[in-house]
Amino acid sequence: MDRISRHSKVVEGVRFGGLRILSVLQPSEAVLHISNGITDKEYCIVHNRSWTPLSQTLDALQYPLVNMTSTLLCNDSGVSPDVVKDKALVVMRGVCDFGQKLLIAQNLGAKYLLIVSNSTLITPSTNNSEYAKVHIPLALMRYRDFLEALQVFDDDMQVKLYAPIRLKIDPSIAVMLLIAIATVVLGGYWSGACERWIIFITVLKEENGELVLYSPLKVIFFVTLMCGMLVLMYFFYNILVYIIIGIFCLASASALFSCLDAIMEKIGCGTLSFSIRNWNLSVRSLILAAVCISITVVWGVYRNEDRWIWILQDFLGIAFCLNFMKTISLSNFKICVILLSLLLAYDVFFVFITPFFTKNGVSIMVQVALGPDASGEKLPVVMRVPQFSAWPLNLCGMQFSILGYGDIIVPGLLVAYCSRFDVWINSRKKIYFVSCCIAYLLGLIMTFAVMLLSGMGQPALLYLVPFTLITSAAVAGYRREMRQFWSGTTYEVLDSSREPLLPGVLPSNPDPSLASLPTFYSVTVP
Repeated sequence: MDRISRHSKVVEGVRFGGLRILSVLQPSEAVLHISNGITDKEYCIVHNRSWTPLSQTLDALQYPLVNMTSTLLCNDSGVSPDVVKDKALVVMRGVCDFGQKLLIAQNLGAKYLLIVSNSTLITPSTNNSEYAKVHIPLALMRYRDFLEALQVFDDDMQVKLYAPIRLKIDPSIAVMLLIAIATVVLGGYWSGACERWIIFITVLKEENGELVLYSPLKVIFFVTLMCGMLVLMYFFYNILVYIIIGIFCLASASALFSCLDAIMEKIGCGTLSFSIRNWNLSVRSLILAAVCISITVVWGVYRNEDRWIWILQDFLGIAFCLNFMKTISLSNFKICVILLSLLLAYDVFFVFITPFFTKNGVSIMVQVALGPDASGEKLPVVMRVPQFSAWPLNLCGMQFSILGYGDIIVPGLLVAYCSRFDVWINSRKKIYFVSCCIAYLLGLIMTFAVMLLSGMGQPALLYLVPFTLITSAAVAGYRREMRQFWSGTTYEVLDSSREPLLPGVLPSNPDPSLASLPTFYSVTVP
């Protein structure tokens, strides 16, 4: 349904409807090294490595820089070859294309061509017929960076252009893998724990704040809604992106409160309460609410600060995924198969098929992820971990490995169902839950392996869906429980004097407030 990969400034696809996002490594970033013999400084540049490749180390040849930003270099009139011969030349972007400027600079004898730009940096390209004619490197740099260099070095600048080698396997991938599997395991365990309480207390699922997807029609409606929202984002991105950010702030604050409150309850934190008029207020809840709102507000204000805000985004994202897995319940394996299969088809269609229908040949997911401005607002639907081996390319912005929320949530819903099914059949070894978690881990490892071997971002659900579905079905078949696993469970109201059909599933320390409840619900497996 979506992809995972190593990320810098350009996002390649998106998973929407509260699900996820794709991205790939931007391959065109490099470094401009400037020196005057006393001071050294480096700046971000963008080049086309398949057109004008650069040295991979700082041992690149160094040339004096000639400042000709007063010209666009669309022709050679007024430019003396003696001025630019065997030097690096810097001109302004505009009017004519990159190939024309580069050929003129090459004919004048320049060794490098730098083009300064006031707009977003893009990977330079030209007509196919001109590629073979070019033999000198070309790169773009920000105009503000060049003005800063002029203040530091004046006109005495010696420059080198180089593109450092990147490690294919960055340690951030291991961190991302740990985040994903830990979130799925905790979310599945939490869902199973909630199921034990649902069996124990006298309230149906719908009255416990859970949303149950129990019919194929609901699943189809859910996926259709996601498709509609993605298309709307494609046409009205500039407006809807802020609505999605607002929804994420509200949802993540609520999810964080739910997670922290569960932790406080688990460790036995006090629940001192007081009343104001007819309102009963808990001190713990008020403190947690203030903390969660504060964290969310800080993220909302500083969401574009790459250097550190990723920590808060991941923190909120983990809480969001955990609460989603606990709140959304799939009632049986049939619904799991339908949902995961539809989302896989949704992913393939919007990533690989829609480019044939869009005007610019870019998929709808890519366009939504990039937005109208590649440096503008992005949808907050990914886990991000900085790449530890990305220096010095962090000059161009923080480099991240990313994983979409949907790559956690969608398989996580199946893991949560397996955890609840273990409760229904009173499986002490939690065989379904453990098996599905292992399958999810193997699926993620396979996704990362293919990504690293191919050098391309991968649609993660292409591996996660088969791994988890096939493993779960194989376990059910081996245990001869496929009929029950496929059909799920039904709830029946029992008289308070009757024993539960599933012995041993009651909590060891039930909430005393439940003692007065006259009846409870038990579960039968068809």
